[in-house]
Amino acid sequence: MDKVNVTIDGIVAAVPSDYTVLEAARSLNIDIPTLCFLKGINEVGACRMCVVEVERARTLQAACVLPVSEGMVVRTNTPKVREARKTILELILARHNRECTTCSKNLNCELQKLCDEMNIKEVPYQPYEMKVEIDDLSPCVVRDTSKCILCGRCVNVCKKVQGVGAIDFSKRGINTMVTPAFGQSLNDVACIGCGQCIKVCPVGALSEKDDTEEVWQALSNPDLHVIVQTAPAVRVGLGEEFGMEKGAPVTGKMVSALKRLGFDKVFDTDFAADLTIIEEGNELIDRLNNGGKLPLITSCSPGWVKYCEHFFPDFLDNLSTCKSPHEMFGAIAKSYYAKKEGIDPSKIFVVSVMPCTAKKFECKRPELSGTGYADVDVVITTRELARMIKQARINFAKLEDSKFDKILGESTGAGVIFGVTGGVMEAALRTVAEVVTGKELQNVEYTAVRGLEGIREAQVKIGDLDVKVAVANGTGNAKALLDRIRKGEANYHFIEIMGCPGGCINGGGQPFIMDKNEIYMSEVDRADSLYNIDRSMPLRKSHLNPEVKTLYDEYLGKPNSEKAHKLLHTHYTKRSRF
Repeated sequence: MDKVNVTIDGIVAAVPSDYTVLEAARSLNIDIPTLCFLKGINEVGACRMCVVEVERARTLQAACVLPVSEGMVVRTNTPKVREARKTILELILARHNRECTTCSKNLNCELQKLCDEMNIKEVPYQPYEMKVEIDDLSPCVVRDTSKCILCGRCVNVCKKVQGVGAIDFSKRGINTMVTPAFGQSLNDVACIGCGQCIKVCPVGALSEKDDTEEVWQALSNPDLHVIVQTAPAVRVGLGEEFGMEKGAPVTGKMVSALKRLGFDKVFDTDFAADLTIIEEGNELIDRLNNGGKLPLITSCSPGWVKYCEHFFPDFLDNLSTCKSPHEMFGAIAKSYYAKKEGIDPSKIFVVSVMPCTAKKFECKRPELSGTGYADVDVVITTRELARMIKQARINFAKLEDSKFDKILGESTGAGVIFGVTGGVMEAALRTVAEVVTGKELQNVEYTAVRGLEGIREAQVKIGDLDVKVAVANGTGNAKALLDRIRKGEANYHFIEIMGCPGGCINGGGQPFIMDKNEIYMSEVDRADSLYNIDRSMPLRKSHLNPEVKTLYDEYLGKPNSEKAHKLLHTHYTKRSRF
């Protein structure tokens, strides 16, 4: 690649000619502050926090959108630059709700951090009395316009990454705001609840719907038997809320904390992930052998399912009828577990701890009630669980490890890797290969479907079958893949789609990453942790899970049986895009 010579703060360097000044500075370990910038997603120079002085330029320039050029001389820390950045911050604060101590982003706020770093002590400008609008009708995402700084990150992650476009800029000048079309609630538009907007918001203008109080009330109700299940991605994210390394596996401490909080039983959603693979794997085999609708597409990501209902209803028959793992778990908890333990299912309260905000919507779907009761009563995110642990004054880092409770707590490595893109596909292939061939699979790692790229394709030999598979993560990538199928440009037997980039490890309810340059590194760390847990497991194939085997022997009969369909399968609804 061609290079150009630049001088930044006295450092002379040759940098790629397609760099911006911001990229060039960061490659030289020179930090330039940003608020609106998000690489590849939001590069618009809107906030102006990254202004720098360029020799022979009449005005300060925004480094994030300024291309480098041969001989360019840049200064990032002059009195003029510092004063400009300070003024920009003060102007932002003049139209910003500064009730920081009660904000969802307190101590995780990029604006707050910049104010501290730049020694902002007061705001000399008259506060702008803007109309405060709190949209809390969605079960997943809460919007607070009084905290929005108009950076555009949420708009562009929704539009460019997720391909949804549920929000955009409205009005002009000082009255500009970010909102769904025609000032509607997020609950009334084609929002899929993925929460990626929450993850990229630098302030507290977007947050997940907080359901922790409902959990506290259940835990204090002596008439309820309160059980909790935890998704695979939670165990490699939760530790970050307590100062541990990114991706650190904290399964044992997490279980101990949940028991300290007062849950009657602590179970593993990985058990239900194994159950999902048995049902979904047999569904795939049935469709392959009996002329069923292909490609079969996974249905365990509720953000993706809702996206399909809104934008690709012609593919609804392709979706696996399997419920997502945590919903399967809830159905089994209020039927098989209730019977086995002699507990009235109406007294069982199921809490799901998920990396996902979209599951808050999912648990309220009326069709997910195979026992006559909602399969899952409430969903809280990884962040919400961390808040509960902190409220209870539990010293998480010093907890001893505990194990999940029995009956619904056993899992395999295949269930663990559900938390990363490609994991459901790999887990399914491990089981389908052995069911079809009747032979033990020696190498269980299908590396062809691993990786964090947006779309991956592979052809897998299973017995006499050449199975064409594809994996997509992020609904924007799902759109690209499905558009190719619509046009007849691609053909597959089996497709895995995850609603969030990277899969559940980067779900909308996972811990915030303050440095947005480390978001994708965090994905890698969390993914590696899940794969390492898989390798350490004595059992790595879902159909070998002894508790799942017992469930079929004692209760369900066989995969895709009438009882299994009643409890573990569902249907979908075509939804309007507007």
